[in-house]
Amino acid sequence: MDAFCRLSGLDPLWDWNRTWYTANPDLTQCFQNTVLVWVPCIYLWLLAPFYCLHLYCHDRGRILMSSLCTTKMVLGFLLASFGFVEFFYILLERSQEIEQHMVFLLSPIIRSMTVILALCIIQLERIRGCRSSIFLFLFWVLAVICSLVPLRAKIQLAMDEVSRWTIMTLKTNLLQNPCPVKDASFLSKILFWWFTGLVVKGYRTPLEAEDLWTLREEDTSQKIISELQEEWTAECARIQKYDRLQDQAQLLRKLQKEQSSGFFLLRTLARNFGPYFLTGTLCIIFHDAFMFAIPQVLSLLLSFMRDEDAPLWKGYFYATLMFLLSCLQSLFNHQYMYTCFTVGMRVKTAVMGLVYRKSLVINSAARRTCTVGEIVNLVSADTQKLMDFVVYFNAVWLAPIEIALCLFFLWQHLGPSALAGIATVILIFPLNGFIAKKRSKLQEIQMKFMDGRIKLMNEILNGIKILKFYAWEKAFLEQVLGYREKELKALKKSQILYSISIASFNSSSFLVRIAFAMFGVYVMLDDRNVLDAQKVFVSMALINILKTPLSQLPFAISTTMQVCVRPLFNRIMLTISPWSAEGPPCLKRMSVCVPRGSLVAVVGHVGSGKSSLLSAMLGETEKRSGQVTVKGSVAYVPQQAWIQNATVQDNIVFGREKLKTWYHRVLEACALLPDLDILPAGDATEIGEKGLNLSGGQKQRVSLARAVYRKADVYLLDDPLSAVDAHVGQHIFDKVIGPKGVLGDKTRILVTHGMSFLPQADLILVLVDGEITESGSYQELLGRHGAFAEFIHTFANTERKESSMQRGTNTITQVLYYVLIDLGKLTEVDKARTGRVRLEMYKKYFKTIGLAIIIPIVFLYAFQQGASLAYNYWLSMWADDPIVNGTQIDTDLKLTVFGALGFVQGVAIFGTTVAISICGIIASRHLHMDLLINVLRSPMSFFERTPSGNLLNRFAKEIDAIDCMVPDGLKMMLSYVFKLMEVCIIVLMATPFAAVIILPLAFLYAFVQSFYVATSCQLRRLEAVSRSPIYTHFNETVQGASVIRAFGDQSRFILQANKRVDFNQTSYFPRFVATRWLAVNLEFVGNGVVLAAAILSVMGRSTLSPGIVGLAVSHSLQVTGILSWIVRSWTDVENNIVSVERVNEYAETVKEASWTIDGSSLPSAWPHKGAIEFQDYGLQYRKGLELALKGISLQIHEREKVGIVGRTGAGKSSLALGIFRILEAAKGNIFIDGINIADIGLHDLRSRITIIPQDPVLFSGSLRMNLDPFDTYTDEEVWSSLELAHLKNFVSNLPDKLNHECSEGGENLSLGQRQLVCLARALLRKTKILVLDEATAAVDLETDTLIQSTIRTQFEDCTVLTIAHRLNTIMDYTRVIVMDKGHISETDSPSNLLSQRGQFYRMCREAGLA
Repeated sequence: MDAFCRLSGLDPLWDWNRTWYTANPDLTQCFQNTVLVWVPCIYLWLLAPFYCLHLYCHDRGRILMSSLCTTKMVLGFLLASFGFVEFFYILLERSQEIEQHMVFLLSPIIRSMTVILALCIIQLERIRGCRSSIFLFLFWVLAVICSLVPLRAKIQLAMDEVSRWTIMTLKTNLLQNPCPVKDASFLSKILFWWFTGLVVKGYRTPLEAEDLWTLREEDTSQKIISELQEEWTAECARIQKYDRLQDQAQLLRKLQKEQSSGFFLLRTLARNFGPYFLTGTLCIIFHDAFMFAIPQVLSLLLSFMRDEDAPLWKGYFYATLMFLLSCLQSLFNHQYMYTCFTVGMRVKTAVMGLVYRKSLVINSAARRTCTVGEIVNLVSADTQKLMDFVVYFNAVWLAPIEIALCLFFLWQHLGPSALAGIATVILIFPLNGFIAKKRSKLQEIQMKFMDGRIKLMNEILNGIKILKFYAWEKAFLEQVLGYREKELKALKKSQILYSISIASFNSSSFLVRIAFAMFGVYVMLDDRNVLDAQKVFVSMALINILKTPLSQLPFAISTTMQVCVRPLFNRIMLTISPWSAEGPPCLKRMSVCVPRGSLVAVVGHVGSGKSSLLSAMLGETEKRSGQVTVKGSVAYVPQQAWIQNATVQDNIVFGREKLKTWYHRVLEACALLPDLDILPAGDATEIGEKGLNLSGGQKQRVSLARAVYRKADVYLLDDPLSAVDAHVGQHIFDKVIGPKGVLGDKTRILVTHGMSFLPQADLILVLVDGEITESGSYQELLGRHGAFAEFIHTFANTERKESSMQRGTNTITQVLYYVLIDLGKLTEVDKARTGRVRLEMYKKYFKTIGLAIIIPIVFLYAFQQGASLAYNYWLSMWADDPIVNGTQIDTDLKLTVFGALGFVQGVAIFGTTVAISICGIIASRHLHMDLLINVLRSPMSFFERTPSGNLLNRFAKEIDAIDCMVPDGLKMMLSYVFKLMEVCIIVLMATPFAAVIILPLAFLYAFVQSFYVATSCQLRRLEAVSRSPIYTHFNETVQGASVIRAFGDQSRFILQANKRVDFNQTSYFPRFVATRWLAVNLEFVGNGVVLAAAILSVMGRSTLSPGIVGLAVSHSLQVTGILSWIVRSWTDVENNIVSVERVNEYAETVKEASWTIDGSSLPSAWPHKGAIEFQDYGLQYRKGLELALKGISLQIHEREKVGIVGRTGAGKSSLALGIFRILEAAKGNIFIDGINIADIGLHDLRSRITIIPQDPVLFSGSLRMNLDPFDTYTDEEVWSSLELAHLKNFVSNLPDKLNHECSEGGENLSLGQRQLVCLARALLRKTKILVLDEATAAVDLETDTLIQSTIRTQFEDCTVLTIAHRLNTIMDYTRVIVMDKGHISETDSPSNLLSQRGQFYRMCREAGLA
């Protein structure tokens, strides 16, 4: 029996552990399905023969059939049938593996046969007169007892299922807000009633992000991207499979060529989303069938109106049929649109996911061709184009079929005259094709300039601090506006061409042209060809259908072309190579083996290839020959620290679990504990984007702590000690990097300019021009007496004397500790406003256009619709014209008037379309200018508080919406509002009683619209707000891609990107469903107008002419679409006016003082001396906070060299911030050459003094533009400054010299070279006042010495203020100012201060200088 049960996959027959030795006893499945089923059956079958014999011997007479007996028989047969059903089900479903189901196959058949035997015995007992049967009673009792155990098991299973389902439901309800579409009924799905709950909620209270449903699993990034990647891999495998015979190199080239075309991606997307998209295609085919059926029914209705003998019920039947067809047309159309938008949303998610994954493999070389700005533009504007493509793709093949069907039906009505319509279409098609081609080119040009503008804006936002210090805002403002003007010029040309296309091809005037051609030819061919109501209005209905495919086709072709020919799209999606093979090799003949656990120091001049060596180890550079092998996990500290916009703790832990003891040890080793004490919320303090509120030293230490915390096997450290003081550097080396540090047993490769660390290195590599010229231990290299030994002897003394205090907040970047809005909270999340868009936004938009243009546009629209009404009415009068002798009179006159009215309307349409397009461009130019000026005039605290994603979102998506979406929405809304007025006038002229129905429908319409607009508008805001974090995250990822790759954290960042994209889609999904919900409901209202017009026409058959009825009913058929389009366009306008609202937000933020002051009497040579005086000067970072500088009174004489020193938070940076008015004075004044700096413009001040900041920032553009954006200086002066900055040799060796193109952020230059460019800027400006802020941190000691001597000689006649980090650099200064807690504690010459043995003396003693 055990073997029999095992065959069916069941437990053994008996299991004591399950039956006896347990708290919850049960019988095995085998026992339940065999013994418990078979025992009652065996009892009955064994004893039945004996019992039948007994009955045969004892006959008591027949008993009649009672109702009880009948019931027993029926129930018995039902019971038996269950067993047979189970038997046949297993037999059919499991026929291939029948042997494995023998237990389940035999038990039900045995049970059923036994029940039938029991029923036979019941009948035998009745026949033999037996009224009570102990034999059957015992059988039924035994059967019930044996069934109790399986019954208990089934109840237990059901209870477990119910409890599991309840728990899951509770979890679902507690953890998320599931989308109701899954549980909606069929009717609810097709009418979108499942959405009503959210609309009502949005109407009652403004929607919040928490009110939105979570995404369905099939819409989530994780699901979509994983499936797409599988398909992508399969597609690549298919290509490889077909080309198996080719060699590897050819195959790779073919694969790259395939992937570089957009078609490869489109093919993959089609395989993934195609099946669902095809269901939508099926819906649109049904929609078309119903659409073409309506004119046929209209034809029948008009023939009924002409036939006075036709029974009345036929009229009502046709009216009702037309209503039903209209309803079905609406339902199928909106199911199609819902499917398209769902697919579009998934495509958008897929593309964003693919772009993000590609952005994770971009290194600095690839970023020269593909910047962050371009990627932001791709995920904002380009994904929208791809979504449009999904929606309009079917029109490419369906529109020609619809046009052909229209012309076929027109042929049936008008005969060969329909060919005139075809000829008109064919004549206008080339013009439209030419326009579409030109527009496609113009849009490409426009996109190119838009990409340039966004790229430049991204750089401006990244380098805003430099722009402020150098007063370069105007130069970059001009550059942005230059791009903008070119962009708008292309847009203007495109819109004028579009207006020609609209007037000639897509509008009512074109329909008139077709009608004019057809009717003209029809009446001219033969005098007996008369235009009656049936011919006219059925033809007009068909021509009206023709309007949709004719208008969609050019747009569909244009969208398809844009998707297929978009070069940037193809490049980023498919051909971003992680490495660049261009240019000469940066490393040559490099052979080195690093033993495990050793410390390797890499030294060399600026640009010698030190960072490139680490990049090669990380796999970031292209390998031309040889191989690189790294064993174990890697942690990387880049030269320029990459810091996330997150808390200090999150930056250090970097996605790992927090181990308190280890975490504290890392903080202590990296000298971060004193910094955490002064941060408002300790390690929970939020760091701004790119570490804006940390000093250079703090950023580098956080970056180092991140690497140390990781516990990796190999550490690649790219000069992490350059940005910290020698004192702190020594601490970090001893506690972290050195032999006794926390990384003492790890493999460490340290790029350094610090000579004092070299004796402790196991191996030193000396790099010159990308080659290792010397290698060995410190002593070995000294013993060789080579270039390294000579260098050491020259600079060892300098290095030994170099030290300073800890510098937690020493730099000008640390302006933010005091502007934190909440404890530890820094950045402001992009917030959505609530409620309807304020009227002021409309006023602002229209005010920028001007009333003088708006009023003529409205009159032009009224005139255009008046012409439309006139020609329609003229046509109905023509149709009612009596037929005399088989002909109509004055057909020439009627045709001429009809054509003239159509022509007038066409001219008016062209005028209105061009006027609104130009108005839109005027408005968007003003709004972009205001936004740009408002942003550039904001103080530094604004940029430190506002994520760059928020600002880029405004400049990319919101400006794009103002450029195109608002004018398009206004065009559409105005044309449909006037069209609706025309339809209502015509219907009321024909059947005044229709007012009784139209008025309630209008109220219902207004009611539905008010519900919808409130919800839709808020959804638009939520969607816009949730888009900003995507851009911020993309921006952050691209800049830190090398760090993320080195740490192997791609999957975590991809997960974060997925969450942000999904969060954005949670508000996008209900947005497009809201449109469908509205359209379905409104179109039913519109169909009510169709029904009313048709029924009332049938009722008034005796008084109404067929012409008027045809006019009224054919126009009422348009109401459905008109109502839907009015609300959709109105909502589009309101949704996109939200962009005006969001752009305008920054008009209300705090601004800096004026850049220039009109009528200022500032001398052109000011400051000619460079004397600075502080009078009782106080400064605070935010109102209500303690003063950062308290009552500073100080005089700095001309040509004086002043060093500013002090402990952390002493106020050194604040002095420099005050001089540049980055922060305004809270009290007192600063005078430069006797002029109060508060009385002059910011640009007048900042352009006359110079700073060399700690973080060197370059912008993409020529090297010359980076030195002199205003083109103020001659080439000779520029070359002279480069020579003094020790860059002349480097620049003269570049192919393009001064025109050498710098990449975004200057990433194609080393950090040291960038700092030398900043020095060259200062030398070029040669102002009388120079402020230095750790200007030589990233250069080697030899270059540092040269720079210091350059500053001493070239700025000899200038006043120099140095915020000192290396005390030895200021020991020969005329004066040193020692700051302490916002006061000046000491000020005198260095020698006098040392003799006073005060605070400065103690610092020097700590540094080994005293």
